[in-house]
Amino acid sequence: MEGPPGVLRALAVFAAVRLVGVALVLVVDACAGRPFGKSLAHAWDSVWYLHIAEHGYGTTLRISSSGAVQTDWAFFPLYPALIRAVSGLLHVSGGQAGLLIAWGSAVLAAYGIYAIGHHLYGGTVATALVALWAVLPQSVVLTLAYTEPLFTACAAWSLYAVLQRRWLAAGSLALLAGLARPNGIAAAVAVAATAVHEVVRRRARVSPALLTGTLIGPLGWAGYVLWVGTRTGDLFHGYLHVQSAWDSRLDLAAGPLRFLESMPWQGTVTYPVAMIVVVAGILSFCLLCLDRAPLPLVVFAGVLLLLVVAVSGPSSCKPRFLLPAFPLLIPPARALARGWRPGPSSRARLLCGGLTTVFLLYGAYLATLAGQAP
Repeated sequence: MEGPPGVLRALAVFAAVRLVGVALVLVVDACAGRPFGKSLAHAWDSVWYLHIAEHGYGTTLRISSSGAVQTDWAFFPLYPALIRAVSGLLHVSGGQAGLLIAWGSAVLAAYGIYAIGHHLYGGTVATALVALWAVLPQSVVLTLAYTEPLFTACAAWSLYAVLQRRWLAAGSLALLAGLARPNGIAAAVAVAATAVHEVVRRRARVSPALLTGTLIGPLGWAGYVLWVGTRTGDLFHGYLHVQSAWDSRLDLAAGPLRFLESMPWQGTVTYPVAMIVVVAGILSFCLLCLDRAPLPLVVFAGVLLLLVVAVSGPSSCKPRFLLPAFPLLIPPARALARGWRPGPSSRARLLCGGLTTVFLLYGAYLATLAGQAP
């Protein structure tokens, strides 16, 4: 089946930007005297995923300062399972398998994002959407052995299937998204909300495919959460207790205030950047709603944004948690596409090139030198 027109050009832009990002991370690692590729495959959360892939679940870590006991049950199972499978199939190391999965998933995610953009707004907006997603300050995560590329790929194609009213495919991909990350439930909520809207507002027939797709969507997320509950002895709250040991807890009232109070305004640039990204996400969500974007995109982005704002946790990680919320980029992508016609001026080219350079350098800093998990 042929892809939408212009997809190869958009994917080429995406690949070029991210390859430059990989090169910058490797150069900084080399200058810092680290082993080749350490920051790409063996840093922060990557270490936990690789350990799960090799040894299974059950590792704990006691934090001496607080006494909290962190367990690897906080990490969802799809990515480490794929690492184990790819590592055994291709006879490569866990780190290499993790990068292959992350990079392949990033390309699939970019393809899905382009397909959605092209379906709704045409090729120019779709290309701008992919380009913006590639150059976001937090997009360095797309080149690391992290789960965001895998989650975004599953979610993007699930949303595309919803737009095509292919309910079984949408629900199946939402199930996989829910197995990839804790916020993967956003895909299932988007599928369910759209299905309810179809039945209630449009009086659509409740077909077996619609019902099945809606019901299977949350099974991946719910299944893992309940499994952790059985391991902890608290079926419905066990996973919440596991996350609280990682300083991640739902706090609708005080979450935004704690985000600001915990932010050190001196000595690091990551926290002010995190605040700017979150505020920009809130503003973009308002524009997305005003543009009357399709319901599944609004719901998906809204759930991810709500989790970022309402769940306490490391402030420096919040931009990463927003990375899969690509619908938030639709308003700026449409504005960029309008300003780019009939052709980009030299000033526009210079501005875009300068911002891309700054964001890529910041991404390399975030992955290698920042001292906080990206």
